Amino acid sequence: MEGGSRIKSVFAREIFSERGHPGVEAIVRTESGGTGIAVATAGVSVGAHEVKFVYDGGTRYGGLGVLRAASNVNNIIAPALKGMDATKQREVDETLIKLDGTPEKSRLGGNATASVSAAVLKAGAASLGIPLYQHIGGVNACILPTPGVTCMVGSDRYGSGQRSGGKPSYAFMAYGFKSFSEAAHACWHVENTFEKLLHAKYHISAVALRYPTIPAGYVQHEREIWDLMVEAIDKVGYKNRIGIQVDVAAGTYYEKDKDKFVGLFSKEDKTKEDLIQVYKDMVASYPFVILEDPLDEDDYEGHALVTKELSKIEVTGDDLFTTNIERLRKGIEVGACNTALLKVNQIGTISEAFDYVQLAYKHGYGVQPCSSRGEGAALADYCVGLNTGQVRESALDAVGNRLLEIEQELGSRARFLGKAGFKP
Repeated sequence: MEGGSRIKSVFAREIFSERGHPGVEAIVRTESGGTGIAVATAGVSVGAHEVKFVYDGGTRYGGLGVLRAASNVNNIIAPALKGMDATKQREVDETLIKLDGTPEKSRLGGNATASVSAAVLKAGAASLGIPLYQHIGGVNACILPTPGVTCMVGSDRYGSGQRSGGKPSYAFMAYGFKSFSEAAHACWHVENTFEKLLHAKYHISAVALRYPTIPAGYVQHEREIWDLMVEAIDKVGYKNRIGIQVDVAAGTYYEKDKDKFVGLFSKEDKTKEDLIQVYKDMVASYPFVILEDPLDEDDYEGHALVTKELSKIEVTGDDLFTTNIERLRKGIEVGACNTALLKVNQIGTISEAFDYVQLAYKHGYGVQPCSSRGEGAALADYCVGLNTGQVRESALDAVGNRLLEIEQELGSRARFLGKAGFKP
């Protein structure tokens, strides 16, 4: 019913987020009572080319309050969207883009537009009485993603990484299993084993459900961490069934005046050529399956070289692409990466994010959704609706719980691709 899917109200408020600073929560209701709620927050490692979030400034929440962004939703966006059809996503998003009027969403804030856009998508599905993944992908939405689990974060092991936001981060990716639920259990098994090994060797534990970090001086090179990860995989009997993903966020270690990466993987400064050699060695000797942001976020040619040199694993662009279709197009032209990370709140609207996905698919790139911008459990529906075949971690959190639910809903229609969900 078109009338029932028309937007009745749009409201936003400031909420707490797991990122340690507030986020924008948008609530969209339709005439039929269909409701969509979505949140937009900033990530830990934020690429320079992401849309701009509007913050309050001042001393409150260290300047990261979002009352201004919420006010923009309530006073500018809400009146403009009232009466529009929530099932016509592109029309809504075009209205949001025009209302903001800037290339980087700096007037209203990418956090304002992204939260509303995602809430409209959910409200549209609710007004139609169908699951979100079906609203996105129709009857073809049936592929459960290959998941992983984060096991290690940290940035100051070698005296640098002040800008890194806790990178590099490592995850176990469970691909050699028959279903998402089996893969999720394997993630739990290997993560618990790794933490026990970590505690036994370094007396380090995860604190208050946060990921473990290794302080400076405990290890001399990341090889010690990789060895421990391999030991965990072997100990649980998952050799050739679980691989390793690393999000390097290498640009946060790059010092332009030196033209070197400082404090990454070991204390020695590294040129781009040095770092590429490290990657070649690690992929040759360890079960890495995904390498994310291996070089500086503006080095397309360097990423193309890494992709060519490491032709047997997935090379993912996050800070390089920032869910931006023009940056992805530039990467495609030179062969930079073979997979594009998807953060729907990173670009500002659902339509722009999904256009980015379709461009990636058109050129043979993989797509890996990630929930680091507040996407929450809805990321599961994005994965299945877009048939991505993989997801950034997400085995043992709210996204994983939603994927278990979807797997049960789909029943015999559910497909799990395992390693085939990765590129190349």
